[in-house]
Amino acid sequence: MEKGQTKTRVEELLFCLYHRAIHPELFDIRRVKRLNLARYQAEIWVCELAHVITVKAGKQVVTELIAGENGLLPKAGLVTSFRFRGERDHSQDFDDGFKYILSTQVERLTPPLFPATHRDYVHYAQNRGIYLQFDEKTIDGLAPFSFVDFDARDHELHIHAFHAFPEEQTLLKTQSIFEIGKPTISPV
Repeated sequence: MEKGQTKTRVEELLFCLYHRAIHPELFDIRRVKRLNLARYQAEIWVCELAHVITVKAGKQVVTELIAGENGLLPKAGLVTSFRFRGERDHSQDFDDGFKYILSTQVERLTPPLFPATHRDYVHYAQNRGIYLQFDEKTIDGLAPFSFVDFDARDHELHIHAFHAFPEEQTLLKTQSIFEIGKPTISPV
């Protein structure tokens, strides 16, 4: 289990959707997963209680970014951005039938419920996706973590991300679907 350190708070996080790739030097990337399928390629970066997912299909490049706001985030190619509050859904159509769908939830749990929920996610993450625990221990000895699970299908990529903030007894949950349009068939 890889560990890191973080002082990120959920209210500091920003969601950004870009119609371009983002330079890796802007982030403290802790873990990387690359996926190469016939119709698309994807890269998943786990950062400090945050993540970046870039999907490339033909000429389309779409990047989902969840990170702390900083003055270095580019404005070029930004499709939309917002702060996380409660629940929120977003969908975006791109050229060539490429579609992006997002559902987010900031879940604030009660003191008796958070430790059990935290342990359930940590247990589940041990054999799935990308899991990164951070060093600081808070209530009941629980550490902040990022867990990004994925299901790479031929025509779409499903991402389930969970970022735990024990000091706030909060989980940030996101579910993203990158739908790859039908391949273009050139006339004979």
